[in-house]
Formats: sequence, structure tokens, C-alpha cells
Amino acid sequence: MTLKLYYASGACSLVPHAMLELAGATFEPVAVKLHKGEHRSPEFLAVNPRAQVPVLADGDEVITQIMAMVVYIDAKFPESGFIPRDLLARTRFVETLAWMNNTVHPAFTHIFRPENYSDDPAVQAAIKRHALGQYRVLLRELQDLVTRTHAAGKDWLGGVHCGPLDAYALTLLRWGTLAGIDPDGYPELWAHAQRTAQVPAVARAIERERLRLNLYQPSA
Repeated sequence: MTLKLYYASGACSLVPHAMLELAGATFEPVAVKLHKGEHRSPEFLAVNPRAQVPVLADGDEVITQIMAMVVYIDAKFPESGFIPRDLLARTRFVETLAWMNNTVHPAFTHIFRPENYSDDPAVQAAIKRHALGQYRVLLRELQDLVTRTHAAGKDWLGGVHCGPLDAYALTLLRWGTLAGIDPDGYPELWAHAQRTAQVPAVARAIERERLRLNLYQPSA
């Protein structure tokens, strides 16, 4: 066994985690418990000095960043067809993945980790409040993408099979529920996320991470 995936339960590491399961890959999953600070332990820093998950190790090669991992896993398991080969379809895939990774994902970070952007509690509260409004808009845009995809007769966001875009969409919506956003307000996106979670390979990754899809709790 040469592949090893360092993941944190509930993090964006679900994307490569699901991909490896979908590919039928033999790999060693290594849970990194962020709430216990394991990502800052000397052992993990020796793997990734940036103290971030996910990390994909293939023998002596260490790969970080979701974008890089998606490309690497796709190339390593080409039969899985994660990234379309047609030029325009491939471009649209990368366009969507980049938007999820560099726009939607950081918006949630401003909600979940406002202390990363200010040490002033009042400013942190303002950052979180503003980012939550932005995140609702971005989830609406993500739902529109799902709706257009289905209207075009396609079941999955990135190709003919469930893949990384679907796993990322599930993750982003799940994070929204953690931030107090009711997934029922995004019915098409919520249905797509639940359908993604029912794919056996994705379900295995979800079970290993012990994830609950809907963390929304209505206010009293």
C-alpha cells in the first residue's frame, strides 16, 4: 500500500476521500483530529508544515491542496473518469472546482474561523455576520448550478458519474447547516447532496468520518 490520506472528519478532505473510494483505490485513511490540535503536532507538521488537511501521500510524494489532489487522483485512476476529457467540459469542471475552492470555501472560513481575520471580538462578530449572508447567496448559486445540470439531462455535476464536484457540493451545503442554514431552503441542492451521500462509495467515506449530513438546529 502506498497511498495514504490524512483527513479530518467533516472537512473538505471528504472530496479526495470520496474520490479514492469511488476509484476503488487501496489506501490508508489517517484521521487527524483538529479539535485535539493533532494538525499542529510535530508528527503531522513533518508531513505538512502548513498544518492543514487534507494531505495525500503516494509513497514519498506528498500532495496538498484540494485542486492538486483532484487532478492527481484523476490521473492515477483515469478509468474513473473524474475529470471530463472533452476540452470545454474539462474547462467547465476546473472552473466550477476553482469557484468552490477559492470562493465558497473561504466564505465559510470567515463564518467558522473569524478569528483568522481579526483579534477584535466585535470585528469578528461583524465578519461572521457578513459572511453568513454571503454564504447564503453562494449556496443559492450552487443550487442554480445543480438545477441547470439536471435540466440538461445530467445526473452529476462533473460528468456521467458521481465525482469530486458532487462531494464538494455536499460538503459546502453541510457546512451551511452547521452555520445555521436550513437545507430545506435549497431543495434541489439538498436533494442532490442526499443522493450523493447514498452512492455506496461516498457512503463509505461518510461512515468512516461519522458524518451527519444535516446539522441544522432551528432556533427556539
